[in-house]
Amino acid sequence: MIERRPFDSLGGAHHGWLDAKHHFSFAGYRDPERVNWGALRVWNDDTIAPDTGFPPHPHADMEIITYVREGAITHEDNLGNKGRTVAGDVQVMSAGTGIRHSEYNLEPGITRIFQIWIVPDRRGEPPAWGSKPFPKGDRSGQFLALASGVDGDEDALPIRTDARVLGATLKAGETLEYHFADASRYGYLVPAKGTVEVNGMALETRDGAAIHGEELIRITASEDAELVLVDAAG
Repeated sequence: MIERRPFDSLGGAHHGWLDAKHHFSFAGYRDPERVNWGALRVWNDDTIAPDTGFPPHPHADMEIITYVREGAITHEDNLGNKGRTVAGDVQVMSAGTGIRHSEYNLEPGITRIFQIWIVPDRRGEPPAWGSKPFPKGDRSGQFLALASGVDGDEDALPIRTDARVLGATLKAGETLEYHFADASRYGYLVPAKGTVEVNGMALETRDGAAIHGEELIRITASEDAELVLVDAAG
């Protein structure tokens, strides 16, 4: 089963400094049919104005992955971590027993991010943060694990859950296959750029595809595309 979730159907809110679209119920957006997808709890598509951002606030018991699509995000937390993650790169915050952090766009132009939350498999561990560059050339024509709790993904940023966040780029006309471990897995695919077909279903830029009961997806790019995929347990 693959369900297309058009970008125009997403929830969201415009806060002046923040234009947010929500693939799943979040903040003031509530849809009982879109609460989670397996362990995937949040996928926010955020556009942040220059010199603004999220002031310090707390989290606990969540794996929070930030995929920067344009601009850069500057992170600071109460553990003493501080870092700037630029377009194409990824940061992971394992909230664990509790962390307080801020995320600001200190750039002269807008910043666009995907903010992805996945429920952890285990609790009671100390919080952690990390950031890593992922050159797009390494993802050309193939999925590369960006953040993962799956054995074998040692080059990815670690997360504390049976899930993978993957990225790929495709040229127009190229096809890429992804094999899930079994049909019980939950997949969620979003083209950050470009248009693609997934097992024959057309997806426009920033649409979501909710995937379940499939062991294989075949993705063909109608135009040059940048893809983000989450593969999570139930």
